[in-house]
Amino acid sequence: METIKVSVVTPDGPVYESDVEMVITKAQSGELGILPGHIPMVAPLEIGVVRLFKSGSKQEDLVAVSGGFLEVRSEKVTILAQSAERAEDIDVERALRAKERAEQRMRDQKAEDIDFRRAELALQRAINRLTVTGKQ
Repeated sequence: METIKVSVVTPDGPVYESDVEMVITKAQSGELGILPGHIPMVAPLEIGVVRLFKSGSKQEDLVAVSGGFLEVRSEKVTILAQSAERAEDIDVERALRAKERAEQRMRDQKAEDIDFRRAELALQRAINRLTVTGKQ
């Protein structure tokens, strides 16, 4: 089956590079499925999971991204993410602590020094990381 090269890159460097049969990710306009030969496009991404289906197997690689952009060209898909982590690189205990902190901040929203939107985004990122690891 045909494949397309995928790169997931953050300001800290590359996180994932491989040839895959399909990419599924969550853009601000909705979920996108990218196959080889997809039309060129650029789309802003939501906090979510990038699912990468490897060629010749039923295996999928998962990468947690915290926003960014998806660029599709005829020969390559590039995801420029603010932050990204492969499932095997995620510290589950740290993600659980981050989730608990964010939930606590949201419960304490009456305090003047709590930024509710910031706590909400932190909670989304923590849940996303836990989802990728399968620990949610």
